[in-house]
Amino acid sequence: MSLLMEAAAAAESAPYSISLGLIGIIGFIAAAGIGSIAWYNSKRPVGWEDKERPDAVPKVDK
Repeated sequence: MSLLMEAAAAAESAPYSISLGLIGIIGFIAAAGIGSIAWYNSKRPVGWEDKERPDAVPKVDK
């Protein structure tokens, strides 16, 4: 119970920390997703030339 009280007190003293944390987490997920799409659409590394593209990755024309 005291842990929740401390968390509430910390949230009151730093009102922007939750927002900044969420922005960081969402930004990381977006960067990882966009980076994955770019990697799958780039030239394949040695040994990966004949691998199938995942269905979730869109085809991007140059």
